Amino acid sequence: MKDNFEKCLELMLKHEGNFVNHPQDPGGMTNLGVTKRVWEEWLGRPVSEKEMRNLTPKMVTPLYKRKYWDAIRGDELVCGVDYAVFDVAVNSGVGRATKILQDCVGVTVDGGFGPRTLAAVKLAEQDPKALINLYCDKRLEFLMSLRTFVTFSRGWINRVADVRDSAIAMI
Repeated sequence: MKDNFEKCLELMLKHEGNFVNHPQDPGGMTNLGVTKRVWEEWLGRPVSEKEMRNLTPKMVTPLYKRKYWDAIRGDELVCGVDYAVFDVAVNSGVGRATKILQDCVGVTVDGGFGPRTLAAVKLAEQDPKALINLYCDKRLEFLMSLRTFVTFSRGWINRVADVRDSAIAMI
C-alpha cells in the first residue's frame, strides 16, 4: 500500500538484526539484511568488513525502497500483503517473492511482476487474510526445501509466524 514502506521496513529490520557472517549462510557477510555483495553492487565499489559493520537503517533505506519495495510493487499491494511479500523479497530475493505470489494467485510462475500478476493479485486481495496465510504457507514450504533449513529452521519458522501475524494485523 502506498505510504506503507516505512512501517514494513521497520518490521522487516527487526528480523534482520545487525552484523552477521555465519559460515553456513550463503549470503555471507550481512548487516541489516544487506549482503556485502548487494551493498557493493549498490555502491559500485568493493566494501570492507568495517563498512559493512557500520551500516545504519538510514543508509540502507534507499536500497530497500528501490531494489526490493519498488520491485515487488509494494505501493500497489494492500496493507499486510505488501509486508509479507517485501519480507520474502529481502530474505529470499525479489524473484522468489514474486514466484511465491504468482503461485498463490494462479498465474504463470516466472518471477516477473507484470500486469497479469498484478491483476490476479488484485482479485486475491479481496480476501487479504487468506492470501497472506497462503503466501506464508508457501514461503515456509520453500524454506523447508533448502539445504540450510536444518541450520536456520528455528529462526525461519519464527520469522514466518511473526510476519504472518504482523501482516494480518495490518489488514
